[in-house]
Amino acid sequence: MGKYIVKRILIAIPVLIGITIIDYAIMCMAGSPLEMLQGPRVSEAAVEAKRIALGLDKPFYIQYFVWLSQLLHGNMGYSMKSYQPVSEMIGSHLGPTLLLMGVSLIVSLFMAIPAGIYSAIKQYSKGDYAVVTLSFLGSSIPGFFLSLLLIYIFTVKLGWLPSSGMTTLGTQGGFADVAKHMVMPVIVLAVSIAGRNIRYIRSAMLEILQQDYLRTARAKGIGNFKVINKHALRNALVPIVTVIGMEIPVMFGGAVIVEQVFSWPGLGLMTMSAITSRDFPVIMGVCLLSAVVVLIANLITDILYALVDPTIQLN
Repeated sequence: MGKYIVKRILIAIPVLIGITIIDYAIMCMAGSPLEMLQGPRVSEAAVEAKRIALGLDKPFYIQYFVWLSQLLHGNMGYSMKSYQPVSEMIGSHLGPTLLLMGVSLIVSLFMAIPAGIYSAIKQYSKGDYAVVTLSFLGSSIPGFFLSLLLIYIFTVKLGWLPSSGMTTLGTQGGFADVAKHMVMPVIVLAVSIAGRNIRYIRSAMLEILQQDYLRTARAKGIGNFKVINKHALRNALVPIVTVIGMEIPVMFGGAVIVEQVFSWPGLGLMTMSAITSRDFPVIMGVCLLSAVVVLIANLITDILYALVDPTIQLN
């Protein structure tokens, strides 16, 4: 296991470098951040001086290697908009995003696993059709539309839940206040994730339920609950773990829209602000973090394979 982890980390290094090169190239092709400064009140000389000061007058590959050398020295650069260190900005916004993503993932699993198992056990029943229909609805409804619908119902009409922020303005927050602000964002993310996962879990369970050893277990008189939850679910966990590992990077993309709608002070809100202002250092910092998260999620998924199924050997 240790050798496998070290091997995967060594492989991840050139992958990360390749991702950063592609991200930096796409970012540079999108335009210069100095275009945001141009106007009747800003002279061409001032814009050119700013370009030289930021190093944007150099070729693309020189700019990239300057950024990479600073990164290797632990410096992710400074925001062109707020002049704050990018590492501090990411650190201050990472906590709310991880909190929102973690709770949403847990809630989605509590929704998807029982629903997927029930749908597989009751195949072709009315309950099965209802669960599959709801899963398609949950995965197909746009996140921004569901967010606006929830805000209209629970904030505008009923006045039960706050529609923006992480805490109530003028207060110190607290667990209850944060939880109240999290309800609607968590519902939006959890519904989308659960809608996709229910069908995967149903498919995995259906395949396992057809195996001979489950028929043998039932023939021995083992209760149906024990057959399903001990024997079938354990063997169906490998594809389920794959799906969960794939959801972690997908949640980063979904959180960007949800955080924007609900003004959640996480990485999504910061990323959208950086994109609209073409804040290159912040965009590269977020892209690097996203790539690291994807690689770590894949590594953890492979390790969980071996824990779930002892017959799998990681070499």
